[in-house]
Amino acid sequence: MKTSEIAPGDEVHRGNPVTVDRYTAAARVNHWITATSLVLLALSGLALFHPSLFFLTGLFGGGGLTRMIHPWIGVVLFFAFVGLFLRFWRLNLWKSEDGTWMAKLRDVIAGHDENLPEVGKYNAGQKMVFWLMSILIVILISSGFAIWDQYFSEYTTIDQKRVAVLIHAVAAVVIICVWIVHVYAAIWVRGTISAMTRGQVTGGWAWRHHRKWLRELVTSKR
Repeated sequence: MKTSEIAPGDEVHRGNPVTVDRYTAAARVNHWITATSLVLLALSGLALFHPSLFFLTGLFGGGGLTRMIHPWIGVVLFFAFVGLFLRFWRLNLWKSEDGTWMAKLRDVIAGHDENLPEVGKYNAGQKMVFWLMSILIVILISSGFAIWDQYFSEYTTIDQKRVAVLIHAVAAVVIICVWIVHVYAAIWVRGTISAMTRGQVTGGWAWRHHRKWLRELVTSKR
């Protein structure tokens, strides 16, 4: 069964230049709440991770407040990302062209778009970030509950907490790295950031980077 590449709110507008609605206002707000939560969670988590980074607790009012606030930011992140997941998981299912795109990663980096397959709303790299984020956030919230002694101390043993702390720390480092790659890619591919600030991209941008999505969007309106 063919999966549509079109999300609610996607629309093409004639003009000079042609513009394409890529994200609704609700999706953008959802994204920025998730992004802000992740940054705050990373900063507060790093502050608690090592004594050399303890100075970061000053951003949150001190060590005690940082320790108290950190898990609640994690809860906000989890539910915000659930909103993104429900919006976009179907569009991030792996397609045959994604394997070809990955095989031509050297052309992606070199900017040789003429050698790449047409992709839908998301390319293979974006899909990998989406699924890695999904998995890592589940790991972080699960391990976080195990070490949140204020509410869940009686449900885990000391040994379980030690394992949970290790898992939590490793997952946190990995998700920070994934986030850095995500931000770098958004900056590197010129025109991408406007999609999450204004909700629109140009027709030329869509044709170059997500031609399958644009083609389906245009033909569906005929």
